[in-house]
Amino acid sequence: MRTNRVCLWALSIAFLLADHSFCQSLKPGFDQEEYRELMYISARTGALTPTYYADIPEPKRFKRVYRSPIMGLDNLWDLWTDNQSTAVISIRGTTDKPESWIGNFYAAMVPAKGELKLTEKDVFTYELAANPKAAVHVGWLLGMAYLSKDILPKIDSCYKAGTRNILLMGHSQGGAINFLLTSYLHNLQKQKAIPTDIRFKTYCSAGPKPGNLYYAYAYETLTQNGWAFNVVNSADWVPQTPMSIQTMNDYNDTNPFVNAKAIIKKQKFWQRIALNHVFNKLNRPTRRAQKNYEKYLGKMTSGIVRKSLKDFVPPDYFRSNDYVRTGASVVLLADSAYYELFPDDPKTIFVHHFHKPYLYLLDKLGQ
Repeated sequence: MRTNRVCLWALSIAFLLADHSFCQSLKPGFDQEEYRELMYISARTGALTPTYYADIPEPKRFKRVYRSPIMGLDNLWDLWTDNQSTAVISIRGTTDKPESWIGNFYAAMVPAKGELKLTEKDVFTYELAANPKAAVHVGWLLGMAYLSKDILPKIDSCYKAGTRNILLMGHSQGGAINFLLTSYLHNLQKQKAIPTDIRFKTYCSAGPKPGNLYYAYAYETLTQNGWAFNVVNSADWVPQTPMSIQTMNDYNDTNPFVNAKAIIKKQKFWQRIALNHVFNKLNRPTRRAQKNYEKYLGKMTSGIVRKSLKDFVPPDYFRSNDYVRTGASVVLLADSAYYELFPDDPKTIFVHHFHKPYLYLLDKLGQ
């Protein structure tokens, strides 16, 4: 009888250990092999033809279980799972379609909290940051709005099936959208709109700058302590975009410039003339550049967006284009050996941007 009890006790412990292993949580910190597996997935999500990933290995752990329809500005995402407790949401990057490129060039900013009218009746309400000074790229927000409507029901289904760990992955434009999706999902958890025991871990890859400094502060607070990374090839130009324009309005309310005019007025006449001249020379060009940015990459580009999304209602834009690098960066540093394999070529502007150069440099990381 005692032997039977010992056997039952041992069997129970074995089942508990197996269950613990089965539901093992994601771990914080950059995991080189985790990112590699996600790159294998991303290459297949973003490929326009199978030849793109012909010599990129198959993912070892995950299998694709769903591919979304094309939506928004030629946006698409895949769902991959390990049939245990972890799923991967993989977002496609820029394609060769004009509307996909318009998503990149629609680069005016909008507040990081508000509404986006996909149609007059279909209003996407979002919160990516609470600070009213936070702002993000409107084109990538538009892509995220469409994708999230398809992603949220799948997250719900995965949760009901026992999934508690979700890896968020995007390369290039997919990385840009992934920043915003990460913020959106974390804030939905704060609002108890999705389960709070889902653990999200984000890998943006070749991700451009998604918003201004105040958005970056909010994103980095939500994902700090090792829960989000942006992996960049130092030779890749895409993470350096969009073009950033910083004006005096982009500073915190307490700053040495806010009272500059009042201080200048207190100076002697000729000093006042000289200082006003210098102040205006520094201030006016950036203000003018920001207005032109908003005019051409906001108001004018929205007209092109509406050729694809006829019922889209362009929003009011945020008076800033102070784009900054966002999140914890993992830099894949291009060296002389790299440039021998992937030389600069003005005729091939994406030579440093595709998955293969990133995977090559990943192999050398930490060596």
